[in-house]
Amino acid sequence: RFELQPIDVIYSQSKPKTITMKCVILSTLLVGAAAFAPAQTGKASTALAADLTAEVGAQAPLGCFDPLGVLGDPKDGDQEQFDNLRYIELKHGRVAMLAFVGYIVTYAGVRFPGAEDIPAGFAALPAVPGMVWAQMIGTWTMMEMANRDFTGTGEFPGDFRNGALDFGWDKLDEATKKKKRSVELNNGRAAQMGILGLMTHEMMGNIDALPIIGGH
Repeated sequence: RFELQPIDVIYSQSKPKTITMKCVILSTLLVGAAAFAPAQTGKASTALAADLTAEVGAQAPLGCFDPLGVLGDPKDGDQEQFDNLRYIELKHGRVAMLAFVGYIVTYAGVRFPGAEDIPAGFAALPAVPGMVWAQMIGTWTMMEMANRDFTGTGEFPGDFRNGALDFGWDKLDEATKKKKRSVELNNGRAAQMGILGLMTHEMMGNIDALPIIGGH
């Protein structure tokens, strides 16, 4: 006996594998995205709101500098959101400090053994052998995996000591800790501007005129 079926029933019967595969792909993408999301750092905050103008990094003369209003009312801000942004800022600053030093060191002619013929700056990108790229990517991956607050004992976002690498930090008073954290933040902020400036001048073709590179 022949019976007419609604189009949605026919479609669901004819395309089950396609729909299932799409669901699997979507789930895989979501899991992959979650894997690359920044891990929670520092102790979990129980406060829903906080005075962000008192946070480390809110310093004279700008204070809590947020011209785009990302934080909303800094006097009544979201602590969890701020901690995530602070973690991102610290990470960018630490990478930028390494990048800035590496930039000027290689322009000074310093090379690892076997890399004497590799130029400095952007010209090094196509000159680096594939095996070296593989080693660098492997190193970056291990660093990314290792720099986490595995124990949940971090005092602040970016504290990756995990109860092992202390270097006398726990013996410092709160004022000294705040000062040292402020120094790292300021150095990271300066390094981000510095590496951007170096790359810009190289693209402009006048990087050799900079005193830090070789100009007079």
